[in-house]
Amino acid sequence: MVIHAYSEEYLYSAQRIMGDMFDYASDSYEMDLDVFFSMFLVSDVAYQFQTGNPSYVAGKTGCELVKEVIRKSGLSLPDLPEEMYLDKSPEFWAGWALAFYQWYTGKTFQRIYKAVPIREILRMYPAFHEMDIMQFADAMNERLAKFYTETNLQRYRLYAGLSQGELAQISNIPVRQIRLFEERRQNINHARAITVMKLV
Repeated sequence: MVIHAYSEEYLYSAQRIMGDMFDYASDSYEMDLDVFFSMFLVSDVAYQFQTGNPSYVAGKTGCELVKEVIRKSGLSLPDLPEEMYLDKSPEFWAGWALAFYQWYTGKTFQRIYKAVPIREILRMYPAFHEMDIMQFADAMNERLAKFYTETNLQRYRLYAGLSQGELAQISNIPVRQIRLFEERRQNINHARAITVMKLV
């Protein structure tokens, strides 16, 4: 079960702000969105957004976020007029959909971007922009699963220096169950909470 960084009440606002941020960065500043998003990631703006700081997910405009990212990146660019576009572009949709996916999964923007760059999200626009957002989320989950071949459970187990057998002994969860989780043949997100707690 994912614990969301901020209430669903802020989600629409967060999606709109990130959509406007992408629009403004690409249309007004004519920035490549992968370049801009890299700047976004190294500024603390990404952290503030993904952790649900209310002033970032509801209080500021997308234009203000672009200017903050530019300023924190040390670039000296002209202060362009803030424009919101009525027609929603593929860039707007990419930001809107990405904000939803980050909120829904609780993954960091860095982790998402490493597996699926913005240019790939933009390529998803023709097929997904009129679909239910959950279909986009499912497609993103597939892409991340292909990129990150280790599950979180496997990564944490290896980090702790444990074999599957040792983890089974410590947690009192059968080795077969651990193997099924790590091979993604059984979804750990659908396991009973007590099972997950034993593995932590």
